[in-house]
Amino acid sequence: MTDAEIKKEELADAHDVELTPFTIFRYTYSVILLIFSIVLVVSLMFTGNTKLAADASPWAALFVCVAAVVWLSMIEGQQASLVGLPPVDPELYKETHPVTYLNAATAFLGDNLDRYLMGRQFMTIFLDVGLGMIIFTCQLGQLTTQVNASHCMLDFINNYFALFTLYTAMCIEFSERALLCFWKAHPLQRRAQERIHTPFLLGRVLMSLAILGFSLAVVISALFQGRTMMAVKYPSVSNGASVFLFFFLMCIVGMLEGMQIAFFAVAKLPASERGTTFFGRKTCDLLFKGNGQNLPGFMIGRQLTVVASFFIVASITSMNIQPGNEDGNIFGVSDGAQAFLNLGFHAAVITTILASITWQLAASAFPIAFLNNPVTYVLLVFALFLEWTGLCAGAWVLARVMKKALKYEYDEVYVGTPEERAANNHADKDFADDTGKMYGGGFRGHAVGSHDALDGPIASKDEVEEEAV
Repeated sequence: MTDAEIKKEELADAHDVELTPFTIFRYTYSVILLIFSIVLVVSLMFTGNTKLAADASPWAALFVCVAAVVWLSMIEGQQASLVGLPPVDPELYKETHPVTYLNAATAFLGDNLDRYLMGRQFMTIFLDVGLGMIIFTCQLGQLTTQVNASHCMLDFINNYFALFTLYTAMCIEFSERALLCFWKAHPLQRRAQERIHTPFLLGRVLMSLAILGFSLAVVISALFQGRTMMAVKYPSVSNGASVFLFFFLMCIVGMLEGMQIAFFAVAKLPASERGTTFFGRKTCDLLFKGNGQNLPGFMIGRQLTVVASFFIVASITSMNIQPGNEDGNIFGVSDGAQAFLNLGFHAAVITTILASITWQLAASAFPIAFLNNPVTYVLLVFALFLEWTGLCAGAWVLARVMKKALKYEYDEVYVGTPEERAANNHADKDFADDTGKMYGGGFRGHAVGSHDALDGPIASKDEVEEEAV
């Protein structure tokens, strides 16, 4: 047996989940639930009980569903890879993973990583059709790839589909209205302040602020009038309690979104650099203990919490107003405008900006601050408890199958541990060098290269600052 094969076996022993009787039981009943959910969803399509199946055909609905799940699975796993790889010297994987290097060359240039996070969020799917859809969407479209990408970051994005989704996310960000969160997450950074005063960017931010303000006004007004789906689905919940739940759940979801980014951002760092306070160290000890399975385990529990929270938020933000009714439209708008509001785009703007991207950008810039937050530790424990229940444990099974089929290897096979990289003169970027001075971008570690990774290395942010002095 060669040294490389021995190393692979050692890493497998260090990372693979031990198959105890209880683990096998969790896997079995979770896979059964998944199969039942798939049968249920497909049956709804072929009996004409979904809108697309009724308006077009069941086969069209099935094709769109499969395509959406495949697309979602890529952007979920890709996020884990792109957020976790920045500290690693790209020269270590430039030859072995050329497409990963192309992804990194684009994502790690300037503030592109944050732009990717914003564009990606608008591609995330939220479907309000019950527990069956939660299990179906989470396990097939999100958790399987997140589990693999947690420890196989290099292999996961070493393909042109990942590169295509990266470019797509950045194109969406360029045209979207979520620039407000970019301004909110980095108000004190010198470069961000300079950028915010350019007329084009300032106009986009002001437009985003206006749309967000109007969307919030619509939701809060409808809540106090009892004219949302919350009053229909949960009539015992008062209007004031609905408003409280709205902001409370958005904060919980926001924390979980930020935690995900912060955890991946420090995943490749030495243990000594991960936590600086009592709760920060407890969080990291729990997250990375043993064979590291708690990181993907958190992703499973987190996803269940986020999706369940969004189902409630969807009821809170959905209008229950028929255009032209005797009580009048919201704010007296026209019937056409009310019909547009009933589509729920205002809710997508609110949840995307206030419950997701803003928190992700803040965590990208200051991951250690998120790790040191006591609430982070509490939510981590809760997420791991949900994973322990095994409701979506089938994701572990699917991840093993996917890893075997695509021949994924753990990242340490290619680039070693942080300590090994340091010993080989490829030490990770010093985390403290970048923390707290993001110019509109998250922690990116080494400068990878130009847009196409062919024009040579770009200057690091340290070099840019030295030239400016």
